[in-house]
This record gives sequence, C-alpha cells and structure tokens, in this order.
Amino acid sequence: MLKKTPLLIAVSVLINLTGCTSETRDKQSDIEYRKLSVKEYRDKLQAGWLGQIAGVAWGAPTEFIWKDKIIPAGDMPQWKNELINSAFYQDDLYVEMTFLRSLEEYGLDVSIRQAGIDFANSEYPLWCANDAGRRNLRAGIAPPDCSHPAFSNCPNDIDYQIEADYSGLIAPGMPNIAIELGEKFGRLMNYSDGMYAGQFIGGMYAEAFFEENILKVIDAGLKCIPHECQYAEMVRDVVAWYKANPDNWETTWTLCQQKYREDPEYQKNSNGGIDVKINGAYILIGLLYGEKDLDQTIIISTRCGQDSDCNPSNAAGILFTTLGTSKLPSRFKENLDLETHFAHTNYNFPKLLDVCEKLARAYVLREGGRIETETNGEEYFMIPLKKPTPSALVFSWDPEPITNSLFTEEEMAKINHKGFINIQKAVDELLPGWIVSNCGTDMDPGFRETYKGKENVIVTHPLSREIPCVLSTEIDILKDKKTVLKALVSHYDGGDWDLIIRVNGSVQKQITIGKDSVNNDGWREITFDLTPFAGNKNVKIDLENKANGWAWEAGYWGDIRIVNE
Repeated sequence: MLKKTPLLIAVSVLINLTGCTSETRDKQSDIEYRKLSVKEYRDKLQAGWLGQIAGVAWGAPTEFIWKDKIIPAGDMPQWKNELINSAFYQDDLYVEMTFLRSLEEYGLDVSIRQAGIDFANSEYPLWCANDAGRRNLRAGIAPPDCSHPAFSNCPNDIDYQIEADYSGLIAPGMPNIAIELGEKFGRLMNYSDGMYAGQFIGGMYAEAFFEENILKVIDAGLKCIPHECQYAEMVRDVVAWYKANPDNWETTWTLCQQKYREDPEYQKNSNGGIDVKINGAYILIGLLYGEKDLDQTIIISTRCGQDSDCNPSNAAGILFTTLGTSKLPSRFKENLDLETHFAHTNYNFPKLLDVCEKLARAYVLREGGRIETETNGEEYFMIPLKKPTPSALVFSWDPEPITNSLFTEEEMAKINHKGFINIQKAVDELLPGWIVSNCGTDMDPGFRETYKGKENVIVTHPLSREIPCVLSTEIDILKDKKTVLKALVSHYDGGDWDLIIRVNGSVQKQITIGKDSVNNDGWREITFDLTPFAGNKNVKIDLENKANGWAWEAGYWGDIRIVNE
C-alpha cells in the first residue's frame, strides 16, 4: 500500500501565482530576457510531471488495444483519484529520469558516450528503439552509431518522443537546451524524425512556462526541428486540419490515418503503429481539440488509439505545464504519494522536482542568464530570449555515413551488461575452430537449446544492412582427398537471409535461406566442395549471415563441419 501525503502540505508551491512572467530588455546589452519567478517555475514544473503521470495512468488500460481505430467513447476508462499513484512503474517516466541522473552526476556537459554508458547500465525492461539502442550500446557500438539505421530497425519509433518531457521541464524558455539534449540523449535510441519528435516535445514544454495558447506552444516546438522533415510536415498538417475542422477531431484523425498510415511515402523506415509521426499527431489532436480542458485533452488523445497511454501523457504534461499546479483540480494532485521512488531511480516526487530545479538553475546561468533576488526575497530567472537552432536535416532512409564509433576497452569495462558475452563461448563449444565477428544485436543472437526440432543451435544476426555477421576458420586442405564443407542452416519464420561462402576472401557461393529454400523440417544442409583448394595451407573460409532486406534476418546454425570423403 502506497503511503499518501497531501501534496498541498508537503510541497509548498501550490499558491495562486499571477504576474510572475514577463519580457524585458536590458538597455545596456540590448538583450531581451524572459522573467520567471522561481516559485512559478516550480509550480509549473510540478504540473508538468503531474500531467505526465495523469495521462499515462488514465490511458494505460488501452495501450495498443485499438490499432488504426478510434477507441469507442464507452470503452474509455474513467478517471479515479487513486490512479495518480499508479505510474511509478511506467517506462514513460522512469527512462527519462536516467537522463536526469546522468546530468546530475556528470554535469550539463556530460558526454554522449557517458550518457550511452549510463543507458547501457539501466536495469529496466525496454522495447522498440530503446531496446535496440541499448543492445547496440551493450555490444560496444557507441553513440551516435547506436541508433543509426545501419544498426537499428527502429529509427523512427516513438521512444524518445515519450521520454523527452524532461528536456523542456529543465529548460524554461530555453529551446536550444531541448534541442541539445535531443542530440545527446535522443540519439541513444532514435534517429531523424524519431529524434526530432523529442526535440519538438521539449521545445513545447520550454515554451509552456510562458505561453498558454496551444497554437503558439506548438509553433514554438515546430521551430526546434528541421522544416523539411516529415515530422514537421505532420505538425503543420494537423494544425491546418484542425483549423479547417475545429469541431470534429475524428475528421482530423481520419486525415492523419490516410496520409501518415496508409501512404507508403510516410511509412518508410516505419514500424507501423509505433511510428513517431502518427503518435505525435495524436498528441496534437488531444492538445488542440481538448481546448485546454484537462479531461478532454487526455480523453481525445487516448481515444486516438495506438500508443494510447504515452500520447496522453505528453499532451497532458504540456497542458498542465501551461497552467501550473496551483490551477489544477485536486483530483490530479492531492493524493500523490511523495515517498515512493519511481522504479529504477533515486527519485521520489520531491527529489525529482529538486533535481529539475537544480539543473534549470544551472542552464539559466550557462545560457547567459541571471538569477535575481528582489527586495521581498523572491528569486527570479532572467532567461535570455534566443532563437532556436534546429539539428541538421537527415532522413532515416538516406542516412549519414556511420562514424564507426565503438566503445574503448576502458569504456566497455564500465558497462555491466555486455551484449553477446557468451556467443563465442557457445560457438567454441558447438562449432569448435570457428570465430564469430560483426554479430549484430537484433533478435538476441546466441545459444538456443532447440530450434525447429534441432538441439544446440547458434543464432547470429548481421551487424547492419551492409555488414554481415561472419563465422570464420582457417584450415589446411589435404592433397588427394575430397574435402567438403557442410553447414546445416535455417531462418526465422517470416524472414530470410543470404548465406555467402568465401574462400580466401573470394565469393564462392551465395544462396538465400528462407521458406522457399529449406526442407519441410525448416532446415537445409548446404554443401560446398573445397577440393579445388587441395594442397593449400591456412585457407580462410568465411560463412556470412548477410542481410538482404533488413527484416528478421537472423541466421540459425545447426552444424558446420569440414569432412574428408
């Protein structure tokens, strides 16, 4: 049972604040500042976290039950006040606290590589882009390559979008900080639109401390991402469709479905309903058609479907921030447990607010601002007004070259969960003499007790679209003997892969291993005559598990033998 302490008693920010924000220009430096009292900052910061909690808790029972369908009004859960304490174990919240911890522990200039090490060491379960990025990190693929489309099937998944709230909550009126944090933490798991989405969310939060007009908040977020990216196009579309159909959110939902789910041009590098553009559209539909009504914003964003707890969490977090905790109804705040820690973190709710305020103070100063104390003892942030500078435009289907970034031995020693630590050991036991290299992280390569009726199977996966996983050996091929390579191989149902046999670097044989090329039991024995190389010593043989379409391309190895007949 959670211990519940009234928020009004424990956190002294719930006062009615008026007139605490303004813009002013320093006549000597001609710099324009935004003025925000620390008291109001704390009030709105708290509201932003409460909005996230309320949104994810309310929508949780519906998550991914309605796909490409609007949730019927009668199936929308009812809000209950005790739900405010049901989000301590939600990944929508605790993952972003990993990023806060890195900033708290290593400072504002923590490197992306250290951020990657911290994320690799996280203990919680992950899915989609988060899982792919963390597995890459644990395998030694350092950022920024860990989220590059060459190593991940999930560049445009929703993950950083649902985790980016922190980046604006610690950067009131400082959109460039939200952009910077996207490049540092968003690149651990997402790329292109997947990262831009989080920067957009962070930019909206940064503006929400000063602006209640949702259209202006959205416009501020839009200025934080490249104009030409598909995510920005989606934002402009949803705003335009809202203005054309201000009284019917289902019409706008249908237009989103037609363009961002059914048009192949907007499904490139997409994982279907987890794609960031369609879920980002549902955040905006809730914010726009909710008309600043707290309940309706969450309900509409939830009823849009797909990731229907994450989306209302973002929407409510932004809306609640515009209002501040002092303007929230008691049902969203007064029963909050202030002692329980969020799962996998060092933070309970008061500690979470404290670390955010600490970081916000540091960012204000780093951005050239000031913290002033007036004669009544009240502190104010004086925040320089700066134009956002978006990240460079890249597309996940036409990405930048990889940087060949790998963790050093010293860095790998800091990672407690190393990917594929047993795969070579398994190969040594089951396929003695063979060495595995360039094994990717998808589909959990390693040892399988059984697969398709065969015991003791090794699973490999290409490192990227271009770089195959390779099993290699060197042998002396005897004279006057027929020497044959035999390999028993299989594939994942629904996928296939190319087996390439090289001898001394030269391609000798290539065959696609899939449903149309295996026997009824799902396996196929491949034979290759090595006799033409008889009499040669130290002959290198490579067996490549090569990608041909980047979908379920694990290679399954039941046996590899070189025999003399």
